[in-house]
Amino acid sequence: MSPWTSLITVLTLLFYLAITINVGRARAKYKVPPPQMTGDANFERVLRVQQNTLEQLVVFLPGLWLFSFYINPLWGAIIGAIWLVGRIVYAWGYYQAAEKRGIGFAISSLSGMVLLLGSLVGIILSLVKV
Repeated sequence: MSPWTSLITVLTLLFYLAITINVGRARAKYKVPPPQMTGDANFERVLRVQQNTLEQLVVFLPGLWLFSFYINPLWGAIIGAIWLVGRIVYAWGYYQAAEKRGIGFAISSLSGMVLLLGSLVGIILSLVKV
């Protein structure tokens, strides 16, 4: 088990908790009661940051751990940290305007794909060695 991979996992989950809290705060600020999912555009952007990040976590977390196991835990953590920075940039931009989310989305998407494809390569290489 890698402490670096574990650290990135915890930091990612704390970030997700923070953006989830932001949804609750936005609900109160823009008067969008649950279970309503639409309302003020500012609320909808905050909600989309949380929802899209949740969607990305499904690919990111297994990719992070598989890459760290089959390739290298330090490199997995470094790429995972880049993913996390990308999500922060994505959230910051999207909170301001939908058009400003692109760079953060690109950073996190590319680093997530590196983790996933690297995992696949590592798994195949370990099977070939058997």
